[in-house]
Amino acid sequence: MPLTISNYKKSLKIIFILLPLFFLFLNTCLCLAQDKIVAVVNEDAITQRDVEEFLNFTQVQLSSGHEKDALEEKIKSMKEGLLEKLIEDKLILQEAKKANITINENMVKQKINEIKNNFYSDNEFQTALKNEGLAQADLEAKIRDQMLMYSIIDQKIRSNITVSPIEISAFYEANREKFNTPEKREFTYLVFDDEKMASEYYQLLLNSPDIDKTIYENSLDVNKICFTQGEEIKKEIEEAISGLNKGQISAPFRIENKFYIFKFEEIIPEQQKSLNESQGAIYAYLFEKKMQEELSKWLEELKSKAYIKVL
Repeated sequence: MPLTISNYKKSLKIIFILLPLFFLFLNTCLCLAQDKIVAVVNEDAITQRDVEEFLNFTQVQLSSGHEKDALEEKIKSMKEGLLEKLIEDKLILQEAKKANITINENMVKQKINEIKNNFYSDNEFQTALKNEGLAQADLEAKIRDQMLMYSIIDQKIRSNITVSPIEISAFYEANREKFNTPEKREFTYLVFDDEKMASEYYQLLLNSPDIDKTIYENSLDVNKICFTQGEEIKKEIEEAISGLNKGQISAPFRIENKFYIFKFEEIIPEQQKSLNESQGAIYAYLFEKKMQEELSKWLEELKSKAYIKVL
């Protein structure tokens, strides 16, 4: 058929009629993909949308507290075993509903405000939600679920766990080497805004018979820092303090727009922490260990009684 103005107009008309239908079909396909059921837990379904929303929710919660690369790595690690976690979460939520646990809505609002406070403005917060395909109502629902799970776990598991003083003492005696404080190197340092001033004071201190007295007489602000043996520190600092003996000062060195002079004060030797100093950390460790063991047992029991089908 020869291409005429009339035929061209007819073709355009057909395209304009079919184009909305095409986008409607594409959108329907995307929605169906999102709503695809990936697992069934008793009477509840877990969809692909649930999986994506969980990741998006986590991204919003953690976005302002982590660097971009660290956040991406954390999200990536969460994807492994994510479906198993969502199945467990669903079982815990079902138990919470059976126990008729309710959540104070003021606590949900408080949590929302805590998350908002991690952003510079409400507009930035709303933009972050939008970027992850979430509305504030979605965030509130996820937080409510988290609180329900925490409450039932507290009721069923956490409230029944005890750690006795005998257990704390036994753990300390069996793991004394874990409660050594490593050797530390203690330094004081001065900070200057320009290189010339730093060089002048360096020469003054280098020729002084009493460095501390000279610092005091010149009203210089002294800062203190300790480095643990084997600790990774800035390359510029490591190079400056390497080879210093007690009482010696480093040559001025630059970090960003400031100049520093370090003085090696002393070596603090490795020390053994007492039971009294260690018992708080031991209690927390043993409590968490028991908590995870009991939680795993409870979840296995719930799974054994549940209908679970991964599709």
